[in-house]
Amino acid sequence: MSMVKLHSVAMISACLLLFYPISVFAAGPGEAMPDISFTLLGIAVILIAAKISNLIERFGQPPIVGELLVGVLLGNLSFFGLHVFEDIRSDNIINFLGELGVIILLFQVGLESNIEKIRKVCLQSFVVAFLGVIIPFVLGTYVVGPWLLPDLSFNTYLFLGATLTATSVGITARVFKDLNKIHIPEAQIVLGAAVIDDVIGLIILAVVSTIATVGGVGLGLISWIAAKAILFLLGSIILGQVLAPKIGKLLSKINTGVGMKFTLAISFCLVFAFLAQKVGLTPIVGAFSAGLILDPVHFSYFKDPKIVRDIKEAINDYDHDSKEKILSVIAPHAKRHIEDLIAPIGLFLIPIFFVITGMNVKLETMFNLPILLVALGLTAAAFVGKIVSGLAVRKANKFLVGFGMVPRGEVGLIFAMTGKALNIIPDEVFSTIVIMVILTTLLTPPILTSLLKKQDKLELKNK
Repeated sequence: MSMVKLHSVAMISACLLLFYPISVFAAGPGEAMPDISFTLLGIAVILIAAKISNLIERFGQPPIVGELLVGVLLGNLSFFGLHVFEDIRSDNIINFLGELGVIILLFQVGLESNIEKIRKVCLQSFVVAFLGVIIPFVLGTYVVGPWLLPDLSFNTYLFLGATLTATSVGITARVFKDLNKIHIPEAQIVLGAAVIDDVIGLIILAVVSTIATVGGVGLGLISWIAAKAILFLLGSIILGQVLAPKIGKLLSKINTGVGMKFTLAISFCLVFAFLAQKVGLTPIVGAFSAGLILDPVHFSYFKDPKIVRDIKEAINDYDHDSKEKILSVIAPHAKRHIEDLIAPIGLFLIPIFFVITGMNVKLETMFNLPILLVALGLTAAAFVGKIVSGLAVRKANKFLVGFGMVPRGEVGLIFAMTGKALNIIPDEVFSTIVIMVILTTLLTPPILTSLLKKQDKLELKNK
């Protein structure tokens, strides 16, 4: 069976496994299974629209921009009397697939990242993350909030500041990935900082939520939240590095084909996403950690025919006992091969996430002038707070790092929704936050693309 066919079988099988249990559990005991025909049509519409939107690449922009914009268009066709896409936006299965898409995206980014490179920029990532949380939090809580939204409670300002601390790594990661820049130092700094940002942001969200509900928070609670997050990140990397080769060797005894290799990789991704959720982090942090852990050597037991042929050629060319030469052949093929296996799943699921994100944008909020003006001020603070954090990096493009931290995306909305659920964020303030999230999400990709192209031109000029 050809590699293309194997990829297709893997993707179709995954889709069937996803759809079937969801549809079964949606029906109660003795009830008929729900009609998912409209869901299937909705998925097809999203995928086709996403692919058509890729025309934006002709204008020098990455596909993510087109996917977000086509989502905004589909989600706001009700202005023209077309309400058919309202059901797509609220469809639970489609939203689940979108969430799974961003998990797969961060898993791919982890696979393409190098843990040694991230370790080298770890200190810079921490500084960027720390400043990228503290500065926006102070701006939102003590400057922008009281100035633009007077007469509100201090708890509301606390939540406003907490919302500004968020970073949606999925947006930035997609831009770097689309432009084949995931390996540059700036991308590694941003990825590391985004993970640390998630930990610090989690602590801040938990603290302000507790203050809002019980009026105070103890040092013990803060320490416990921080300990859980740090232990998960360190433990997942250390434990994963130990367990991955052992599990890989065990599974290879059952079967050495691509199916088992795919199972090992995707299971690592989903289990780590699950564990991250359980300790209070977002699943995407777990997925990124899983991709970071899986090294080429973990797949060296899966001797596919092509790899075997390459090994034989290496043995003929070099000394028979030269293990380094053999591993140098095994490793790149194994790593590249697993990325190729995951790629079709990403092509299917990732566009769903970005189109759905665009569909959740409510353009009517922009027609309220007072809300829009406040939102623009909030957006300016959102940009400034993260861009300033990028100034702390050394031997890297400071603005590229700063702008890479700007998108709030779904993470900012989660923070805002938490405040709204606690009745701390009024509807007007929520609307301003939504506009800020929209603008930071839509404006950042083209800005990053422009900065990356300028950097490429500068490097070519200096050569």
